[in-house]
Amino acid sequence: MPAMPDMYGEPREMTAHEKAAIFFIAIGGEYAAKLFEHMDDDEIESITLEIANNKQVSAELKAEVLSEFYQMAMASDYISTGGLEYAQNVLEKALGSDRAMDILNRLTTSLQVRPFDFLRKTDPSQLMTFLQNEHPQTIALVMAYLEPDQAAIVMSGLPPESQADVAKRIAMMDRTSPDIIREVERVLEKKLSAMLNQDFTTAGGIPAVVEVLNRVDRTTEKAIIEQLEMDNPELAEEIKKLMFVFEDIVLLDDRSLQMVLREVDTKDLSLAMKATPQEVADKIYKNMSKRAADMLREELEYMGPVKIRDVEEAQMKVVNIIRTLEDKGEIVIARGQGDEMLV
Repeated sequence: MPAMPDMYGEPREMTAHEKAAIFFIAIGGEYAAKLFEHMDDDEIESITLEIANNKQVSAELKAEVLSEFYQMAMASDYISTGGLEYAQNVLEKALGSDRAMDILNRLTTSLQVRPFDFLRKTDPSQLMTFLQNEHPQTIALVMAYLEPDQAAIVMSGLPPESQADVAKRIAMMDRTSPDIIREVERVLEKKLSAMLNQDFTTAGGIPAVVEVLNRVDRTTEKAIIEQLEMDNPELAEEIKKLMFVFEDIVLLDDRSLQMVLREVDTKDLSLAMKATPQEVADKIYKNMSKRAADMLREELEYMGPVKIRDVEEAQMKVVNIIRTLEDKGEIVIARGQGDEMLV
């Protein structure tokens, strides 16, 4: 591993920031600048300070740092391609057992490889079959770590009587002990070694179940929400508040949006559009008459400062109208797979 002399001239292990600084020096200013674009201010400041303190860096030290970076990058790629066991086998053949384990230990610590990674690479239909006979708590734990699209497919394939139960367990989930996660991983995939540190890991919660429900079909969503309203009204209300946000107007087809705009008060609409993303504004203007759109633009232009709370309340009024029309079957919200419109 790359080392630098300490104040007494003895070799010492380099810090992560020192290695990063030498790596940035080695790749040159143009590429270093591109990397800085993806880093936060504290990281940039720390690495820049290290670069400034390195007046001269030997070619040998640059080569060692670049070699380590290459090895870590390849190990990361091996893990994402074939899992930890595959990465370990490849690295042991290339670098030897000790060097391979050193790289993997540091890589899993720095990259925090997420639990159930092997399941995220599984075909969703096979995954649904694989999980549906598991205990609802196990299913909820796994779904909390899946990609939302995968989790939505699994949720849709569960028996109706299990869907609300699993949704509730995901929403109520907060922190899960690494020991529990390791045991579940061991049972579900014997070939995968546990890669968690000793800190508790956060997953699930209301945002996680909202991500899933926003992707399932409307029938499944309504069944889950109705069951939650009976079991836990407060939780159901919190979930419904996040189910569809004002910016999701872009998911509406033109006909549906025109029906919504006919129901919305003009003052509420102008307030709701304060500082809204341009794509949302364009979608709304497109579905209004030229005269109405011009009047709305003018009202927004001359609108003074407004409270964020007032904007959020106006947006919620619009969202409530959308959900009411959807419940009546008068409009359709595109929710992903299976919701494409036929014309």
